[in-house]
This record gives sequence, structure tokens and C-alpha cells, in this order.
Amino acid sequence: MRKKIAGLIAGLLATLVTAVPSAAQTYPTRTVRIIVPYQAGQGTDVMARYFAERLSKALGQTFYIDNKPGAGGNIGTEAGARATPDGYSLTMGTNGTHSMNQYLYASTGFDPEKDFAPVILIGMLPMVIAANPSFAPSSVAELIATAKAKPDKIDVALPSTTARMVFELLKTRSGAPLFGIPYKGSATALTEVTGGQVQTLVDTVAAARGQIAAGKLKPLGITTLKPSALLPGVKTVAEQGLPDFEVTGWMALYAPKGTPASAIETLNAEIARILAEPETRTRMLQLGVEPAGGTSQHLAQFEQRERAKWGPLIKAAGIKGD
Repeated sequence: MRKKIAGLIAGLLATLVTAVPSAAQTYPTRTVRIIVPYQAGQGTDVMARYFAERLSKALGQTFYIDNKPGAGGNIGTEAGARATPDGYSLTMGTNGTHSMNQYLYASTGFDPEKDFAPVILIGMLPMVIAANPSFAPSSVAELIATAKAKPDKIDVALPSTTARMVFELLKTRSGAPLFGIPYKGSATALTEVTGGQVQTLVDTVAAARGQIAAGKLKPLGITTLKPSALLPGVKTVAEQGLPDFEVTGWMALYAPKGTPASAIETLNAEIARILAEPETRTRMLQLGVEPAGGTSQHLAQFEQRERAKWGPLIKAAGIKGD
């Protein structure tokens, strides 16, 4: 009898032991929303849709995109911060929403550190200064010279917070009297620049690359410190008379603070696996995004360094969000 009881206990323990990882692996059990705080078609949106599709296939539940643009990304990001912390509402944040906006706006409606749990750094997004092909200048150096010769005659479309930072730094460093026009997203800005209503724009390579490849936009300069394979042959802004000029966007996945660690771990592990695939790397580079990755702790530390970098610069320049 004792042997029989011992056998039953052993079997029960074995069942419990195997049940623990099984329970941890049940996430997700239903549809997951990913809030993108920008318009559809913008660089962050494009990548969010790619990963939503990959996660849907890998985890067996639908991941869908919910675009909530406005206020430099603050509207959608605040919605993400206020979402139920159960792993079923995520936010695709950026350097704008999670490192710059708190210094640009009197109130964003959220605290990027206190209201969010970092999941994983997805990728880096170099910015490009580009123009309608009919625009005479063919480089940033020529753009600056033309602007100085004709003050406030050159309009620059600015579809994001990062684009605004590039614009403000360009004006400050070069002294070029350019006129910035804010947009709520890339789609309208690209349409108006390719259509000739506005001469130039600043946007991510991811958003502008298709129009550049089609000959509807000409790149004047890229904002990485060194030339990038994403736009071969295009000189950096730093090479064109503004040494050390560098502004690189980034995107990362976040969950509301308080989201179960098991859900964050599952998402981090799966996205890290996807990022490591050659197919993903090729696809991301084609879209103008340099793959990133790392742990959730790595993202938290990276985000802190970014805030330390941009906060003083924004305050010193007196830049305000629109």
C-alpha cells in the first residue's frame, strides 16, 4: 500500500512539475493589440505590422495594429500607458515618445519610465533629408547655401518628433533660415513633397526609401554619423560641413507597467528569435531599419541614456512640441 501511495504522490508531483512551464507558456490566449502612435504608412507602423504578422504566426493568436496618431505620438502612447496591464495591449514606442517628448511638451499624459515596462528594442531608424526632384539643391550643403540666400523661402515637412529634432539641430548648427511645417504622419508629408507642394522633408529612411527608389524623392543627406548601406552613395550631414551631426531614430516594444513578467519574457524571447533570422534582417534592411534586439533590461538602460542625451539639448535649445 505504501508503495502504491508513494507512486501516486510521485505521479502527482510529476504532473505538477510539467504543468508549471505549460501554464507559463499559455500567453497569449486571445487577440493582442499593438498601439502605434503614428499614422499608417509611417516607418514605425510598417515595422509594427511586420512583427504583428510574424508574432501572429509564431504564437498562434492574432496581433493587430491600432493606429492612434497625434501630438507627436503622445495620444497613442498615453492610451498604451492607460491600457490594462495584462499583456494584451502593447505599444510600439520610439525615441520620440520615450526619450524626447517629456522635454518637448509641458504634459504628455504619461511617464515613459513609470508607466511602461520595456519589452525589447526592435530597430534603429536613420533619418534622411530629402527633396522633390525638381528642387535645385542636391545636397544638404547646397540646401543650407540656398536657404541663406533666400531666407524662409524653403519649407521642410516634419512628420515626427525625430524629424523636428533633425530640423532644429540643422537650423541651429548651420544657421540656415528654413521654415518647418509639422505633419501628423509620413503619408501626407510624402504626398505633398513628391507632389511639389512642399520642397523638402525630414523623415526616416524606412518611410522615404520607397519614394527615393522610385525617383520621386532625391536624398540630400543621411543623419547617421557614418555612411549607411541603407542609402549607398548618400553623404551624411556630418560630411557636409556639420561635424558630429547625428540623430538616429529607434523603435521598441513596450507593455503597461505591471504586465506579468511571463508575458514580457515570452514576447522578448519570440521577437529576439525573429530578429535573429536572416530573412528578418534582410527584410528590415530593405525597409530602412537596422535590426536591434537585447533583453528588456538592455532597453531600459538604453532608454535612460537616450533621455540623458536629448533632455539637456532640447532644454538648451528651447525647443517646444507643437
